[in-house]
Amino acid sequence: MSLFNHTLQELHNKLHAKELSVQELVDQSFQVIAERDERIGAFLTLNEEEARNTARRLDDKLASGQPRGLLFGLPAGIKDNIVTEGLRTTCGSQFLANFNPVYDATVTRKLREADAVTLGKLNMDEFAMGGSNENSSFRPVRNPWDLDRVPGGSSGGSAAAVAAGEAYFALGSDTGGSIRQPASYCGVVGLKPTYGLVSRFGLVAFASSLDQIGPLTKNVEDSAYVLQAIAGHDHMDSTSANVDIPDYLSALTGDVRGLRIAVPKEYMGEGVDPAVKEKILAALKVLEDLGAVWEEVSLPHTEYAVATYYLLASSEASSNLARFDGVRYGTRADHAGSLIDLYHESRSKGFGPEVKRRIMLGTYALSSGYYDAYYLKAQKARTLIKQDFDNVFENYDIIIGPTAPTTAFKLGSQVDDPLTMYLNDILTIPVSLAGVPAISVPCGLADGLPVGLQIIGKAFDESTVLRVAHAYEQNTEHHKLQPKL
Repeated sequence: MSLFNHTLQELHNKLHAKELSVQELVDQSFQVIAERDERIGAFLTLNEEEARNTARRLDDKLASGQPRGLLFGLPAGIKDNIVTEGLRTTCGSQFLANFNPVYDATVTRKLREADAVTLGKLNMDEFAMGGSNENSSFRPVRNPWDLDRVPGGSSGGSAAAVAAGEAYFALGSDTGGSIRQPASYCGVVGLKPTYGLVSRFGLVAFASSLDQIGPLTKNVEDSAYVLQAIAGHDHMDSTSANVDIPDYLSALTGDVRGLRIAVPKEYMGEGVDPAVKEKILAALKVLEDLGAVWEEVSLPHTEYAVATYYLLASSEASSNLARFDGVRYGTRADHAGSLIDLYHESRSKGFGPEVKRRIMLGTYALSSGYYDAYYLKAQKARTLIKQDFDNVFENYDIIIGPTAPTTAFKLGSQVDDPLTMYLNDILTIPVSLAGVPAISVPCGLADGLPVGLQIIGKAFDESTVLRVAHAYEQNTEHHKLQPKL
């Protein structure tokens, strides 16, 4: 595992000094996958032949002195709801078990242009609906820290692959915490960028007003590298923001003197494990010693966030998943007697129980007679939640709290209790509703399991989020801890 312990910058230096080849990096990744992934279940599809061909091409490029991309030679995994030309993309669903896209997502193209190497597609909750990765229709992912526990979801495969040393970084998607919560459970760094900063073109939609692609990495510097490569305006995405992209790496100064930190009392109250709270307070003490100041504040509408999110996300899912009809692609029922039967039988066969549950909830919320009472009211509540963040950011630079209220729970312990499962995202959902950026960084272990520190910033101020996360990381050793597999 010696190569995996290096940062992306250190690996770049070794590659450029000819101390290491891209083929060696790729070989090691596939070796670790072969040794470990049967137990973990992070990958659904491997891209081994193409990855080795790409490695040889990049080694030739290095030898000839050609210009090299920002992520040159680095092996990465891609969540299986981000389309990859010619490489199976299932969204963790039987509905798309044999779907091979004919084009690349914008982020996939950007990784290729940055000279990264795609190892394969990573397991996930079906259509990104879930917080434990037990909703994958292929197999659950297991947490590398404890194989009897969940890795979080829906980007559990992405977080587990990085934590287990199978990939040097991974891409995930975050709708209500699906990057940050698994990052917390698996002891890695997970960044949800501002909504619109990274193109969603080619991301199979769950909830279009919430979905956002982001990186999962071993440390904050690596996260800045990957964000630098994938951020930017895209004319193929109507929700893509046309903003200037700063140099995120230059923001990693380690200086947080005078930084004003807000700590919401709602994020440290009832339901938060005392051991988790203790780690967050210890992290605040580290930042305080570095010259930052913090105060308790209130985000008063936090209590409505979970209900608001599940009404809005399910409503959007109901519309987005209407395209899966068994006609154009995906699962198709045999011998259906009519068009309606074709729809019904294809969806019954292709969709799992959690996806069906959310489609039904969303369709109900959008139906005549209930739209105003549920969907419209949820939109109004979302506005109030966003205003809470706006009000706090008038006086503070950053908001800090736990990423998840507990450490990773046991596999199977909540799978039959969807309401309890939904509450695991209570601290990440408000951030997604407000559309602002947040990062989860490791801040220690509680009973041998990782705890995540969530750092939340102003819209399009990823530079400050990364700067604070990096300053904290450089003054602790938590990010260096690895599971004993």
